[in-house]
Amino acid sequence: MASLFDLRALGILLCLLCWPLSGLAQPPQRIISLTPHLTELLFDIGAGDRIVATDDASDFPPEVKTRPQVANYRSINLEALLAQKPDLVVAWRSAQSRMLAPIEQLGIPVFYSEPTDFASLADEMRRLGALLGVERSANAQADAYLARLDALKSRYGQPKPVSVFYQLWTPPLTSVNDSTWPGQAITLCGGTNVTAEAKTPYPQIGLEQVIKANPTLILAGSQDPAVLAHWQQWPMLDAVKHRQLKLINPDELHRFTPRALNAVEKVCEAIAQANPAP
Repeated sequence: MASLFDLRALGILLCLLCWPLSGLAQPPQRIISLTPHLTELLFDIGAGDRIVATDDASDFPPEVKTRPQVANYRSINLEALLAQKPDLVVAWRSAQSRMLAPIEQLGIPVFYSEPTDFASLADEMRRLGALLGVERSANAQADAYLARLDALKSRYGQPKPVSVFYQLWTPPLTSVNDSTWPGQAITLCGGTNVTAEAKTPYPQIGLEQVIKANPTLILAGSQDPAVLAHWQQWPMLDAVKHRQLKLINPDELHRFTPRALNAVEKVCEAIAQANPAP
């Protein structure tokens, strides 16, 4: 895939000469989504039919797989993007804003997403709805999402004596701190994340640190049971001893969309089961 900076000046000039810059006087109709969670959000609020191209990781809902792909997580194919004649590009600010600087310089509007917690996702849905002229649908989806979030907090939010280790992946053994969505999910569900205070969002963890913490529950962001098999080597761990090793769907929990609450509910259920009522 071509780098942002691989196109020659002549190619960019030719694109500019034929580029219909209309600004945002009207709701955008040709949208390129460069991150999976925004692709999904556009469908959620009723604007999925306006997506003309995506990144190669956008795979939900299934019909989006038929759209052309103009980016991956490392680069954007500027020539392919321009060929779609978008009137809006939507992207993840912290991961993609630097890559998109040339796009903005060409005058193409960019909507940046950066939800910091579960509640802020509703704000992004409303912003997108206002931008795209689908406020009614977006507000209804945001309200429904917040209602479910509040219901989960009400049902599971009381603190519990359950320490949780979240295995993001291995090797290397990597976890999450409390700034991440998995970390926030553990707190929302009343558990205690044993790597909550890590200085980086996704810290690499030594096995001895986990053994010392002796978590009540080990969760893995995967749908493959084999990723938890290595913990059987440590039967002294409470989580192993009491068979509290659970899988959480990463395609739900790791994406900033309403579907994340499906996985949050699984986290809450796992924590509740690890802390049976007396």
